[in-house]
Amino acid sequence: MAVRTSAARREVHDGRTVGEGRLVALDVAAEALSVSVKTLRRRIADGSVRGYRVGRLVRVDLDEVRDALVVEIPTV
Repeated sequence: MAVRTSAARREVHDGRTVGEGRLVALDVAAEALSVSVKTLRRRIADGSVRGYRVGRLVRVDLDEVRDALVVEIPTV
């Protein structure tokens, strides 16, 4: 499903467009980052990842989750 805006065309896949990122279901984010849904729920609970409630559903911004979870390994 594609959503057209007056400024630009944005693609929406399994989620909604918010600002520059996308809100996606926890299972979609977990699969994209190769972590479990339980890990994402723990990170939301400890505050390191921000969750958004849409009705009764919990969504996360895929870009925010990627920034919070993906850490570069320093080289020697």
